[in-house]
Amino acid sequence: MNKTNLPNRHPINIEQKLSLFNDHWNPRIVGELNKQHVKIAKIKGEFIWHKHDDEDEMFLVLKGTLKIAFRDKTETINENEIIIIPRGTEHKPIAEKEVSIMLFEPATTINTGALENELTRKNLEAI
Repeated sequence: MNKTNLPNRHPINIEQKLSLFNDHWNPRIVGELNKQHVKIAKIKGEFIWHKHDDEDEMFLVLKGTLKIAFRDKTETINENEIIIIPRGTEHKPIAEKEVSIMLFEPATTINTGALENELTRKNLEAI
């Protein structure tokens, strides 16, 4: 077992894990490796502009279409595509319809970066 008390060396059914919750912008931890969390989330609507000064962030779109707005352009990420956001890059995730995503990021990453508001999640549930 690791710090999140999730079992290692067992298959993780992502679809089954996604069926355990319906809320948006509240990532759950499904695995941990090399001080990185593997997280899944459902998102819908617009998040806030934010950045992570010390961590890169990777989004894998499992279902739906995700847009990531940057100050100079917006990228569209489709199912089975990833985007890597370099540390220090201001961005805003946008999901016009519900999107299921997987995130790979350091365990220390806070979803809203240095900003703290009602969307901030510091103590994530491990499922």
